[in-house]
Amino acid sequence: MKNLMQNLKKPLLFALALLPVAIIGGIFTGMYMIDTSSPENLKMLLAEFGSANVLILITSIQTCTYALFCGFFGYILADKIGLIRSFKVEKDIAIRAIAFGAITGALLVIDYCISGNMYPTIKEVTEAGLSVSSIIASVFYGGVIEEIMMRLFLMSLVIFVAWKSFFKKKTKEEIPTAVFVVTNIIISLAFAAGHLPATILMFVELTPFLLIRCFLLNGIGGFLFGNLYHKYGIQYAIIAHMGAHIISKLIFILFI
Repeated sequence: MKNLMQNLKKPLLFALALLPVAIIGGIFTGMYMIDTSSPENLKMLLAEFGSANVLILITSIQTCTYALFCGFFGYILADKIGLIRSFKVEKDIAIRAIAFGAITGALLVIDYCISGNMYPTIKEVTEAGLSVSSIIASVFYGGVIEEIMMRLFLMSLVIFVAWKSFFKKKTKEEIPTAVFVVTNIIISLAFAAGHLPATILMFVELTPFLLIRCFLLNGIGGFLFGNLYHKYGIQYAIIAHMGAHIISKLIFILFI
């Protein structure tokens, strides 16, 4: 029992350390939903939840639940497959992570300039996303909580299952690199697919162009973040994801 408690201490502390970020991300995600909803949608939301404060509270609780569950079990899974590294941030790797974030952010800007001319809704949504609530939500929820959910938990889970299903005679140090690469591709596609409901809600009709756009924009970023997680640790995936949002929004605010 003592050994079990000792083994669970680090995952628990890690998950609890995510709570302040989850609370901030949840609060501002709720505020962003309210700020950007059309009058009709806002009326429906308020009718469903009762008030704006209740909506924000529920969003915060939901985000904290994601952080606790995925942070705790993600840490355990990542440790079992050898992907828990020192949380110390090394300058050279951090610069690489920021560069990956800049690439992803640049893709968002290019999409705004090209796709925005074809679909005015893209420009409207992008410009609405320059509010204070959106910027904070994208950095804290998108940059941190999404990485904990998609990379630390889900990617680790798929790698663990693949290891135990097909390579159980190998140690975690001997898990083939192909398992990490293929899993990263799968999770990147899943990450992109997770944005389809928002895309459908935004455009109503899902054309082939919009489908390809959704998978390219989110899939490329997801793959880059997953690569950083696999090679260097979850903190670098978080840095890159946060950087993508910060860099793209700075470009929009300063130049567009």
